[in-house]
Amino acid sequence: MINYIWAGMAAVGIVYAMINGTMDEVNEAIFESASEAVTLSIGLISVLVFWLGIMRVAEKAGILDAIAKLFKPIIKKIFPEIPEDHPAIGYILSNITANMFGLGNAATPMGIKAMEQMKQLSGSDTASRSMVTFLALNTSGLTLIPTTVIAIRMQYSSASPTEIVGTTIIATVTSTVSALLIDRYFYYRSVWRK
Repeated sequence: MINYIWAGMAAVGIVYAMINGTMDEVNEAIFESASEAVTLSIGLISVLVFWLGIMRVAEKAGILDAIAKLFKPIIKKIFPEIPEDHPAIGYILSNITANMFGLGNAATPMGIKAMEQMKQLSGSDTASRSMVTFLALNTSGLTLIPTTVIAIRMQYSSASPTEIVGTTIIATVTSTVSALLIDRYFYYRSVWRK
């Protein structure tokens, strides 16, 4: 559906430019944006590769396992219906850890695997309580180091690209706590209705 909306907006913009006689400006903007997107992507790739390397070093050093052990009791409380030794817990922990370091691209495959494991566990086509909670957590985006945003700020020559870290932590902790509270509110409300 979203593809149709974007295609429709692009078509309306091009038709409007043709009617107004500003097609030259539209063409120029398209090619400038494409060039800028490639430059930005290359800059982001270098930062992403760096942080993925740091994550790999942390994994080999056992730091990620220590973080996973630290967060496992919390994850168990958030997802009480998932058995403790189920693979979904590992995928959830990996996803959350990658998101905390601002590596959304690295977190996505783990999040998909976690959802697949939770779907197998529920045995239903309807989203389970765990799946809804996991979606709420991912949407809130708990981040300690916003690497992608820092990379974009560096790409555009920001004087202090890392000054957003404190604000990001406050914003993402607030959004994560809010997401969990709203998730629990609607869950218990549905239980009370039954």
